[in-house]
Amino acid sequence: MTTTPEAAPSLRLGDTAPDFEARTTKGPLRLSSLRGKWVVFFSHPADFTPVCTSEFVSLARAQDRFEELGGVLLGLSVDSLYSHLAWLKAIRDLFGVEVGFPVIEDPSMAIGRAYGMIGEDARDSAGVRATYFIDPDGVIRAITHYPMNVGRSVDEMLRMLAALQAAHSGDRLAPEGWRAGEPLLLPSSDNTDGGDWFCRSAP
Repeated sequence: MTTTPEAAPSLRLGDTAPDFEARTTKGPLRLSSLRGKWVVFFSHPADFTPVCTSEFVSLARAQDRFEELGGVLLGLSVDSLYSHLAWLKAIRDLFGVEVGFPVIEDPSMAIGRAYGMIGEDARDSAGVRATYFIDPDGVIRAITHYPMNVGRSVDEMLRMLAALQAAHSGDRLAPEGWRAGEPLLLPSSDNTDGGDWFCRSAP
C-alpha cells in the first residue's frame, strides 16, 4: 500500500522533503529510510518515451558515479509498476544497460502532486521533468525543472550533487561551472579593505 504526504502548494529550497512509502522496481521503499545519503529524486513524463529512455540509459550508466558521491538515484512516474518493469527490461534488451536504481509507481499522482511535479489540475505527468536534490537530513537543497521535450544533463546532475556537497558546510561557495577538485570561494568578508573582499578563492 502506498502512503503519501499531503499535497503542498510549492516546495522550496530548505524545506524538508515530504516523506512517502511506495512500491518500486526494487521493492517497497520509504523515502525517510534513505536518510544519511544524498538523494537525487526525479520524475519522468512516461515510460516507453524517447527522451525519458535516453535519460534512463545515461543515468544507469552513471549510477556508480552517483554512488561514489554517496548519492542515491530515485525515479518516479505515474506509470504502474508493471509498466516500469517492462520498460526497464526493454532498455536492457535494446541498450545492454541494467537500470539498478528504484523507479517508483505513482498512478494516483499523489507523490508527484505533493512534490509539485504535477499540477493540481493535470490529468497526467506528461509535461513534468523535475529533479529534487535532498541532503542526508532530508532537506531539499536544489530543484530543477525541464520541459517534456528537453532531456536533463546527467553530467550537470553529477556536478550539482558534487557542488552541493562541497558547499554544504556554508563556509565555502561553489562558483560558476565549478567541478570537483577546482577552487571554491569564500563568503564575502566584512573587512572591505582588500579589493577582493567580495570574491576570494578559498585556501
